[in-house]
Amino acid sequence: MTDDNRRTHLRIATEEAWAPPELISLYRRHLSERTIDDIGFSSLMGYFLGSTHQQPQAVVARLQSAAEERIADMDATGIDHQVLALTAPGTQVLDAREGIDIARLSNDRLSTLSREHPTRFSALAAVSFEDVDAAVIELRRAVTELGLKGLILNDHIRGSYIDHPRFAPLLSELESLDVPLYLHPNTPPDSMIAPYREAGLDGAVHGFGASAGLHLLRIITSGVLDRHPGLRVVVGHLGEGLPFWLHRIDHMHAKQVASGRYESIKPLRQAPSAYFSNQIWLTTSGMPWAPAIMFTRDVIGADRVMYAMDYPYQYDAAEVDAQEALPISDDEKADFFERTARKVFSLDF
Repeated sequence: MTDDNRRTHLRIATEEAWAPPELISLYRRHLSERTIDDIGFSSLMGYFLGSTHQQPQAVVARLQSAAEERIADMDATGIDHQVLALTAPGTQVLDAREGIDIARLSNDRLSTLSREHPTRFSALAAVSFEDVDAAVIELRRAVTELGLKGLILNDHIRGSYIDHPRFAPLLSELESLDVPLYLHPNTPPDSMIAPYREAGLDGAVHGFGASAGLHLLRIITSGVLDRHPGLRVVVGHLGEGLPFWLHRIDHMHAKQVASGRYESIKPLRQAPSAYFSNQIWLTTSGMPWAPAIMFTRDVIGADRVMYAMDYPYQYDAAEVDAQEALPISDDEKADFFERTARKVFSLDF
């Protein structure tokens, strides 16, 4: 563990998963009764809730752990504060009724946790995206009454994406409340999962990033960020690979606009890559690799990249040490671990 005696910044981890026991029980029932027709859900939650291996069992236990147990894990790895969010797939495999109930329960619990331990926890709101009107109302309640700091979007919404016009009122509410949307991965939808599933690649090894990266690119190329200029989007895993592709994305997008090849590809107010420097922030969740972090900082700006652990899916003190050892100044390190998160999530503890 890095020597904390000389550390002058806090470590705020910005993509940290949580689940109430009621959601885990609901997932177990749906798996048992086969009442959720989603290949990715059966693959992902069937593994975590059905495996006898120590690793997935530990993850499930830590997702639901009491505050004292979670704080002990934070202390053991030198994490000062977690920004909590409902774990994938969250409400997004549930129908409107179940999703609304779970979202309210989750938001109430996370608000209580944050109020009882204000220096250790903040949290993002959950909603059921199946009922947009209800989602707007719940988001407003979660932010203005419960003090939550943004909205978690666990990738696709039963095969739909947030760029669909029906979600525009929810995006407008995020702008009005001035809180960010956190795009988090999930397994790919049924329409794209088959080749990933048959190769055992539908999870975090690649399927997560492929699906969430597609979602982020859709947000950009569909013009969502032009229509909602006050919308802030946070994405984990260093942008799901997109920073590496930005030059090619800009080049090919410009050619598609010029040729009129696709009805869905229209001119944007700036190149796709530019949105990463003004409306998109990235976190290092699950990507504690110095070359990738330094490249991403160089490409989109050091002020757009902040720390995350991805607890409890990746829980390793060595990963914290690796990021403390990044070849950046102490002042830059304070931005990376603390100041950027405070700004993006309006943290005031």
